Parts: sequence; C-alpha cells; structure tokens
Amino acid sequence: MLMTAFGGFMWLIFTAMLVLAVVALVMAAVAREDAYRAADKQNKMFWLIILGVTVAVNLLVPMLFLQIAGLIATIVFFVDVRPALRQVSGGGRRGGSSSDGPYGPYNGGR
Repeated sequence: MLMTAFGGFMWLIFTAMLVLAVVALVMAAVAREDAYRAADKQNKMFWLIILGVTVAVNLLVPMLFLQIAGLIATIVFFVDVRPALRQVSGGGRRGGSSSDGPYGPYNGGR
C-alpha cells in the first residue's frame, strides 16, 4: 500500500515536471528572436533545443538524473529568461511603480 501511494506521488511529480517543460517550450517558441538578443540571453534556438530535449526526456527516458537536469533548465527559463524577455518586449506591468494603488500612487499618508 505504501509503495502504491509513493508510486502515485512520483507519477504526479513527473507529470508536473512534464507540464512545466511543455509550458516553457511553448513560451520560448512564442517569444521573438530579437527579444532574446535585446535581453542579452542565449538565442531562441538554444532554449528551444534545451527545452525540447527536456520534454523528450520526460516523455521517453524516465531517468531521474536527466529529468532533474531538465527541471533545472526549465526553472532557469522561468526565473531568469522569461522575465527578461517580458521586460524588453513590453509585457508585464503597464507603467507606474510598485507603490501604485488602484486610484494612483500611494504616498505614505503625506
């Protein structure tokens, strides 16, 4: 019974890793090539290859070491590359600062 529960938990983890890799691959494919250069990141083909290999490894070769390496590449894409791409391509926040409220800037009661 314990091994069945553990197997189900591991299946859930591996599925989550696959879904994250597929989402990252789609986001990398949708971004413009010049945004990668403007953000001073590796080029688009590099990320498409890395994330494509990650998806293939998650689907075809269930080796934990390779899956963890792919997960690290996926996390790097989400944490480092994607925010830089969004910044140079105009995505994300539309003006203002982090202290802006719904009715304008918050000045701390001054």
